[in-house]
Amino acid sequence: MSQGPAERKHEVVYQQLLHDIQHVHRPHDPLPSERELTSRYEVSRATVREAMRRLEEEGWVYRQQGSGTYVSDPATISKNLALTSFTEDMRARRLTPGSKLLSYTRVPASADVARDLNLSPGAPVIHIERLRLADGSPMCVEQVWVRADILRDADETAVTGSLYETLAALGAEPHHADQVIAATVVEPRQADLLGVAAFSPALRVTRITFDAAGRAVERGESVYRADRYSYRVTVTRRTP
Repeated sequence: MSQGPAERKHEVVYQQLLHDIQHVHRPHDPLPSERELTSRYEVSRATVREAMRRLEEEGWVYRQQGSGTYVSDPATISKNLALTSFTEDMRARRLTPGSKLLSYTRVPASADVARDLNLSPGAPVIHIERLRLADGSPMCVEQVWVRADILRDADETAVTGSLYETLAALGAEPHHADQVIAATVVEPRQADLLGVAAFSPALRVTRITFDAAGRAVERGESVYRADRYSYRVTVTRRTP
């Protein structure tokens, strides 16, 4: 099927922007605004947005809320996995996300947390523990450690919904993450919270999340009940 005029314009803008990203700009350089690009390429704003959306999905650029669009660091580009919050995961499954806050405390960073967040041991962090819900049913027990200088004066109300949305509003929008998924079992306290038998199968997801500048902003450990949650990953075979 041949492309129509709108598709051809979007492709032209996309290719020209991609060329500039690869050969002109450096990582974290700002890109022109939508208005400037609309004028430069003599196309509609919708065409520019479509080209920018594609570049963002492919990992060539990233957005900073209220600031603009920037060139990604090639070392952090990932095309196969999307970094999403629990809230986004549940909405994608057409489930209503929810949370029950179990604790919200300011604590000194342990050696492991300090290492993962690139802090000195004992530096202040905010420790958050939540029971995450899907359509009102327990799905996972989540523990998160966030740099105290990011949450600053925020209190428990800042984490009643999506933590990633809160981080974005505070200038620490998650951009990429190192994540490990492993099989485990549910400990007795977690079993009570999740409504399952103690030592039943579970998935443990450990994640260190970074903003676009490469700063570690969050360390998370989530235990998901295995009967309600699974991970699907698309992999591509390399040809010799």
